[in-house]
Amino acid sequence: MKISKGSLESEISKSITQWEKDYLGRGSVSAKTDILRDMIIVNLKGILTAAEHSVCETKEGMLTIKKTRSELVESGIEDLKDIILTITGEKVKSFHTDISSRTGERVMVFKLFNELEKNLLM
Repeated sequence: MKISKGSLESEISKSITQWEKDYLGRGSVSAKTDILRDMIIVNLKGILTAAEHSVCETKEGMLTIKKTRSELVESGIEDLKDIILTITGEKVKSFHTDISSRTGERVMVFKLFNELEKNLLM
């Protein structure tokens, strides 16, 4: 039985937000997930604290926050891969992420071994 794309995207968003709360101690304000071919793209808004926004006003501060936040997420990559595998049944081939110090958004891209989108109901 095929599952709907929207319900899978919603479940991924909820699970990643919960992982942020459990692992990082703070979750994003909102999360939106899109499944496109063999990729899962997660956009997380409102991840920086007010203090981090202040630190990001200088180039050195911005680089420090980006580096620290990236290291924190990368340290939990196995948990994130497990979330994707559990929800979709697909293994993650590679993971990419970046954070915008200006908007406070993080983008996560999970590249899968197989094309997930073609197996879902639109």
